[in-house]
Amino acid sequence: MTTMTSARTSSAATGRGPRLTGLNWLVWRQHRAAFWTLVGGTVLAAGWMVHQRTGMMDTLHALGWPHPKSGGWETSVGSTLTLTGYGLGFLPILIGVFVGAPLMAGDLENGTAKLVTSQSVSRIRWIATKLGVTVLVVLVGTVVLSQLFGWWWSPVKDTIVIGWSERAVFDNTGPVPTALTLFTLVGGVAIGMVLRRTLLSMVVTFGFAVAVQLVWSYFRLQLGNPLSLTTRSDVLTSNAPAVPGNGALLDESFTTASGKLYGWGTCVGESTEKAQQACLHQKGIVGWHVEYLPFSQMSSMQWFGASVLLALTGAVIAFIFVWGRKPVI
Repeated sequence: MTTMTSARTSSAATGRGPRLTGLNWLVWRQHRAAFWTLVGGTVLAAGWMVHQRTGMMDTLHALGWPHPKSGGWETSVGSTLTLTGYGLGFLPILIGVFVGAPLMAGDLENGTAKLVTSQSVSRIRWIATKLGVTVLVVLVGTVVLSQLFGWWWSPVKDTIVIGWSERAVFDNTGPVPTALTLFTLVGGVAIGMVLRRTLLSMVVTFGFAVAVQLVWSYFRLQLGNPLSLTTRSDVLTSNAPAVPGNGALLDESFTTASGKLYGWGTCVGESTEKAQQACLHQKGIVGWHVEYLPFSQMSSMQWFGASVLLALTGAVIAFIFVWGRKPVI
């Protein structure tokens, strides 16, 4: 009888499949509202993007894909992609403020950290488990969303619907969204550990997350190696040369025979065309100079930027563990 009971118990346990146990279970239960919100948000966003991509491809096939006729779809698809991209761009800020900042600050503020670490669990193990489970959930969610957004955008990447260098695309495809979100997340955790007050940590983390976005936006296009085009033509009767393919235009200027550059607004203040021509001739301007980033550099730029962000993330994690060795008061 005992053997049969044990067998049933073993069979039932086997049938239940793997479950979280120990600290992992405790961390999940403690932050289950935030984790399930992340999981649910990921599922909803993924479903939205799959639906939009399917509708877009139906439209493109009806217009003769892979060379669809122009029929107004460019504006509709471009605006939907842009709005979705901007929406996804808020995720690092939201995750940093509402997940990262309270992760440890809440435990330090209400005494949970002191209670847990007074048991058989060390402070470092407690921090490692909380950080590990949270990072895993965020990592899976951001990877899924970045892959789906890239899959949605890829059929129109060679068109003028939305440029690859724009924030909505560059920051939401490849490794960039994951790296940005993880850096903001661990930054919030570190801020919470230092300040030890949940609300204050959330406010400071919001400022930190916004600053990260601003700095990243400023340096994004500086991650590549610009190429240039130069023409020798009358700048008053010709336009700047077109950027090849779907390259990202960085700058347009006038050039002299020696290579000296002038802004494209040079001499425009002259009253007549003859005066403008004389001004250009006086400065020795002989044509146009254009700087751009080719589409082929997109992947390398993303990985370079992501590697910098991940290195910073590693540095912040190291700080978290060093700070976590201090006694909990």
